[in-house]
Amino acid sequence: MTLTELAALYQDKLNVLYDEGEIHSLFLIAIEEVLGYQKTDYILNKQELVPDTALIRLNNILLGLTKGNPIQYIIGHTVFYGLKFKVNPSVLIPRPETEELVEWVLSVCSSRFAIGNASLNSPSIVNLIDIGTGSGCIAIALKKHLPKAYVSAVDISSTALATAKENALLNDVGVTFIEDDILNYAETYGSKFDIIVSNPPYIKEYEKAEMHQNVLANEPHTALFVSNEKPLIFYEAIADFALKHLKKDGLLFFEINANLGKETIQMLGNKGFTDIRLRLDMQGKERMVSAQKPPLP
Repeated sequence: MTLTELAALYQDKLNVLYDEGEIHSLFLIAIEEVLGYQKTDYILNKQELVPDTALIRLNNILLGLTKGNPIQYIIGHTVFYGLKFKVNPSVLIPRPETEELVEWVLSVCSSRFAIGNASLNSPSIVNLIDIGTGSGCIAIALKKHLPKAYVSAVDISSTALATAKENALLNDVGVTFIEDDILNYAETYGSKFDIIVSNPPYIKEYEKAEMHQNVLANEPHTALFVSNEKPLIFYEAIADFALKHLKKDGLLFFEINANLGKETIQMLGNKGFTDIRLRLDMQGKERMVSAQKPPLP
């Protein structure tokens, strides 16, 4: 079977689940995983016969896709902010919009803390914590680009933390991982943080109808969904945590539900946070918010 014929087979078997463009993207991920081919390699070698051993692997990936399994779980990893991360059904698959949150935090660190400025003796004074870390993608990406910063990461799930620890090793960074429930945290957080960042659960139950079936069937619901009645439950808890544990003028960063920007801003304002900023993602959706800890009375 040639690559062209295999691409046609993917289209034929997956057209009930995905549109043509999505199927082609999945096919390109599959051949990169198995053959090491980039898009250009595929274009140049379309008529090449696929070796039998590779064909078996590519057919197994296709079988998993026909069952609605995300390709990232099938191959066991994904790329986030240029770094490789192991993923499995105990953690969410990192999304591109979360990369934008990381980029925002890094840009603020670069300017506010003068990271990389030779006049600063110790950029390691930057102390960050990621709440609801999952695969560890936010914390690890931040630590990779801020190697002298202190980075901690919290999650309620021991299995998620096990994956996050593997990812820290995979990317050769040191992150302190803490198993704790931010809604009822038991850990004593002795140090104060310059930055708190979080991408907590924010999808309302009634919004499930708008989501792709492979997400609903495979990714951990505890990391995705909140009740319709209390959609900001985690944001309120993390904001309260921030009031206690941010340094003076410390910053809080959230990824948010694009339909709850106004409500999130109002909640933060009610709690006294200042300099509240809403940022759009690459699709023009209200996806990120930052706020500064209110001054001491």
